[in-house]
Amino acid sequence: MKFSRRHLMLGTGAATLATLGSRSDAAVAAPPPPGHEPPAGAAFRPVTTLNGRTLEHRWVDGVKEFHLVAEEIEHEFAPGCRAKCWGYNGSTPGPTIEAVEGDRVRILVTNHLPEETTIHWHGILLPSGMDGVSGLNQPPIPPGETYAYEFTLRQHGTHMYHPHADELVQMAVGMMGMFIIHPQNGESEAVDRDFVILLHNWALHPGTHRPDPSIMTDFDLWTMNSKVFPAIEPMVVRTGQRVRIRLGNLSMWNHPMHLHGHRFWVTGSDGGRWPRAIWRPEVTELVAVGQTRDLEFVATPGDWAFHCHMAHHTMNAMGHRVPNTLGVDQAALQSRLSALLPGSMSMGQNGMAEEAAMGNMKGPSNTLPMMLGAGPFGNVGMGGMFTVLKVRDHLADNHSDPGWYRHPAGTVAHRVDSATPAPSAHPDTVRK
Repeated sequence: MKFSRRHLMLGTGAATLATLGSRSDAAVAAPPPPGHEPPAGAAFRPVTTLNGRTLEHRWVDGVKEFHLVAEEIEHEFAPGCRAKCWGYNGSTPGPTIEAVEGDRVRILVTNHLPEETTIHWHGILLPSGMDGVSGLNQPPIPPGETYAYEFTLRQHGTHMYHPHADELVQMAVGMMGMFIIHPQNGESEAVDRDFVILLHNWALHPGTHRPDPSIMTDFDLWTMNSKVFPAIEPMVVRTGQRVRIRLGNLSMWNHPMHLHGHRFWVTGSDGGRWPRAIWRPEVTELVAVGQTRDLEFVATPGDWAFHCHMAHHTMNAMGHRVPNTLGVDQAALQSRLSALLPGSMSMGQNGMAEEAAMGNMKGPSNTLPMMLGAGPFGNVGMGGMFTVLKVRDHLADNHSDPGWYRHPAGTVAHRVDSATPAPSAHPDTVRK
């Protein structure tokens, strides 16, 4: 059974998911083709996948049918940094699959890779033969062939999908996606904005154009939905809206995810939305490898950082073999180095803040400065696994980027007289 890309576009284009609106908007699922009615209770509020999209579907005799195409793609992590990756339907991560608890789903998987593959539906309850482990649950999908996975969804929650065939290579080069299952009877405390973010790491060495799957720990790109800041889209919401961020981690590191300016509740995982009695308030939540977590909060106006709190995960082009030049006088070295490498710049003597200006300096091909992106007050001191929550009292209906926050007068940290005396030493240390 073989499918062309044209077949995919015609088949799955029969229905698209409604766009996300405010709480007052009607929450609807995609309209089915005539004669193929969805089961009762299939309405839900769609999620927003940063820098991504939700996978199209069609109804075929009461079954919700999706089509994924595993293929090599050209992917841009940020302007100036591109690589040959593997993904689904033209992107890494692949498009988000959305369905409702109780749906019968059929997922057609076409393999356009140069080697065999499978898909594992991470955390989803299903028959053993649909679990996607090559050789254990099914034969692998050879290049050029299409296999069908079909099962009834018996749970709700935030889930993922990825290969279990040569997964060291296939996941390292981008094959993964999110699978969101909405509760059949809706939610008692509905959210207004529902974001999906998949965390990953990459070893894209300077000057190369393919991720290195043999690297175990020394990664140099840390991404949200396979993008680094500032290429990661902001999360745009209205003041007072209830927001959920669904996080999945298919990287090889654990990530303590921290949201500025808010205290959120951890409300769910791939085990579904938890009973309210076990929700817990946090400002940083550790998302371990292979886990998902749902964070919910009420939005407060401003521009707020959201990032992994491992400091080197908010940097690009990191490496363990960078020499420590902190406190080293490099003046003599720089004069000699400039003769050999005109335009070079020694850094690190007084810290690494100069890295934020490297965007104006030519570096190795297909690499990025450690910090990248400018804000309203200058260069932003983070990159990598970092984005911005933008909360405004008023927004366009399409939730487009509203630009930088206009702080009320008197609410921005400011310079005071540099001649102000330093605080006195602790009384116990002052000699009489």
